[in-house]
Amino acid sequence: MQGAVQPQPAPAPAPLRRAPGTRRRRVLTETARIISTVCNPFLAALALFVILAHARSSSVTQFWTLAFVSVFFTSVGPMLFVFWLYWTERITDLDMSIRAERQHVFGAFVVFSLLGTMTLALLGAPTIIIASMAAYAANAFIAMLITRVWKISTHALGITAPMITLLVLYGWQPLPFLVLIPIVCWARVYLDAHTPAQVVAGVGLATASTLVFFKLFGLI
Repeated sequence: MQGAVQPQPAPAPAPLRRAPGTRRRRVLTETARIISTVCNPFLAALALFVILAHARSSSVTQFWTLAFVSVFFTSVGPMLFVFWLYWTERITDLDMSIRAERQHVFGAFVVFSLLGTMTLALLGAPTIIIASMAAYAANAFIAMLITRVWKISTHALGITAPMITLLVLYGWQPLPFLVLIPIVCWARVYLDAHTPAQVVAGVGLATASTLVFFKLFGLI
């Protein structure tokens, strides 16, 4: 019909505009999450004890024995325990973000590390491996006590202890890898998982306890 008003097409929606800096923040957040995942205490301990077993083993059989025992008690066993706690809803998340949930978990870590230390001693493991396992037990115990009132960073602790151990083992050769310590600390602070003081405390505890135990075992 002539004169009829033709319907007008709906206007195209205006393109969404992202706030300035949104993509940069997203990239930094994802980067921090990747760093936290790759450099988590379980994987750092696994890498450390495989390196120690390789450096101090005189045969393939000894390497696999030392690697299996030390990795089980510092990485595989504790990690499976945390997964079980999460699966059974005893903890809120795998990072154990709620401080009250951490105490019992750290208690289990102490038991794992003590059993690992005794097992390695019975096997006649090299001194540096026994000392490192004992230092892990001490770190877990002190962290458990601190967690009653404060949330110390286990990521900072978990990356620093291996770095100090490698310096004792190889001298200054691993020095460039020390950059991992501030990188991990930055990631934990950026994700609001810890305050700067909490990551510094983790670094300090790992450094002090590792050096103390190496001194007690006559390694330095």
